[in-house]
Amino acid sequence: MGTFRGAAILTGFFALTVPLMPVQALLLRISTPAARRFPHWYHKRVCRLLGIRLSIEGEVAAGSPVLLISNHTSWLDIPVLSAVAPLSFVAKKDVSRWPFVSSLARLQRTVFVDRERRSAVGETTNEIMARLALRDTVVLFAEGTSSDGNRVLPFKTSLFAAAKPPAKAGSSGGVPPDVVVQTLSLVYTRLHGIPIGRSGRPSVGWYGDMEMQSHAWALLKSGPLDVRIRIGEPIPLDSFADRKDLARRTEDDVREHVVKLLRNVPSDAEIVVTAPAGEHRTATATRPANGGSAFR
Repeated sequence: MGTFRGAAILTGFFALTVPLMPVQALLLRISTPAARRFPHWYHKRVCRLLGIRLSIEGEVAAGSPVLLISNHTSWLDIPVLSAVAPLSFVAKKDVSRWPFVSSLARLQRTVFVDRERRSAVGETTNEIMARLALRDTVVLFAEGTSSDGNRVLPFKTSLFAAAKPPAKAGSSGGVPPDVVVQTLSLVYTRLHGIPIGRSGRPSVGWYGDMEMQSHAWALLKSGPLDVRIRIGEPIPLDSFADRKDLARRTEDDVREHVVKLLRNVPSDAEIVVTAPAGEHRTATATRPANGGSAFR
């Protein structure tokens, strides 16, 4: 049964994806707003195909350029986060050399970071600033790699250099003045409707020296997944003193809410659940008195 499920999903994925790749390539040439929205529409359908159910608390700020700081667990994070809002990613340069995946990443306007060349930071900074000037939402996986899903790894302050460049005399470093920072905490909670425990969560996580193809095949065969996402309140980028301050405060916030999601501690945000069939349900929970955004 698992093999049949995996094969059906792969067939459906390529049947959906391959014809739409030229559409996105055309949109990149003729319309930036449409090229930004189309991957969001596409990934919502990919999540439906994969049987991924999203429970989202909070929302990405509309109308503002957003730097979205997230933890990173799996290759599944890409379609999951893309189904939340129109956005693009900052990824390591290696991804630009992966067969087929690199084409999808470029079509989603991914910004590639060459971590081996310190001189490349300036180029990356310019590209990120250009995206934010277009009022994009740019996702940064600040751990620098993926984890097993049971913890948040320390954030790498060097990755924030492009987003929060050193201030120069009489200059803001080219940063648009209304950029806001939001955190996003993501946890995979259920497989086939059964809660995923600490020992089972690494089966969803893709990390270390895991081989991607075998991991993806095993996960596709295993069954539908439930994901909980908590999005923090928008904070002006100017509120952070420097990249170290930005890294420290966002790391504290993401870690706090990942722990709460793992422990099923609710917030007072409205929870929107998107089922595979497109059904929407809402519920209200109560946040503890010391809950909320930890940008402090």
